[in-house]
Amino acid sequence: MSATPKQKVQAIIDEHPVAVFSKSYCPYCRASKETLTEIGAKFYVVELDQVDDGADLQDALQEINGQRTVPNIYIGKKHVGGNSDLQGKRSELPTLLKAAGAV
Repeated sequence: MSATPKQKVQAIIDEHPVAVFSKSYCPYCRASKETLTEIGAKFYVVELDQVDDGADLQDALQEINGQRTVPNIYIGKKHVGGNSDLQGKRSELPTLLKAAGAV
């Protein structure tokens, strides 16, 4: 039996210290990934436009956290939000990432 999209999303969130649900062409997604890379974070990316079940995963994200837009970012299993949320937490990121085991 295969996992439902919601189970799949939850497994990704649970298994990775930092999970970024992204679209490869999205400038906000790119900015978030660049920020995480600059800080030295280890993060897992799902490019929703490049996986067969991307639309279903995006629907599942909306069910889980109420946000459908990308990037949709989790640190330490906690929903951070999108790029503007991530950039707004820039000063806290080293602490959050260290606590999550992502640096």
